[in-house]
Amino acid sequence: QVQLVESGGGSVQPGGSLRLSCAVSGYYSRNCFGWFRQGPGKEREGVASFDTYNYNTYYADSVKGRFTISQDLNKFTVSLQMNSLESEDTAMYFCAAGWTSIEACNSGSWSPSHWGQGTQVTVSS
Repeated sequence: QVQLVESGGGSVQPGGSLRLSCAVSGYYSRNCFGWFRQGPGKEREGVASFDTYNYNTYYADSVKGRFTISQDLNKFTVSLQMNSLESEDTAMYFCAAGWTSIEACNSGSWSPSHWGQGTQVTVSS
């Protein structure tokens, strides 16, 4: 019932910035939204998320202070502002949504039920 479509990926130099956007459509009665990523040869990992009850946010330690997740409550888009990008940030980034406990959402330990198609982010010199 939920469709997620990402955009905004691309190639940047280390230290650069990108802003990813996820357009949410359909019946989106979910209480946790966020971004995951999967780098080459790595497992998929949670990057950032928020709950729709308190709008508290979670960030992985590796991106905290550099990435910011936000949402537009009218259009319902979920964005990820990425600053000071590093080569280690190179990955396919996926927008995700699910219904889970608030604690799980706010600790990054949730399992999304809906996924976007992904958008590639490449950081290199």
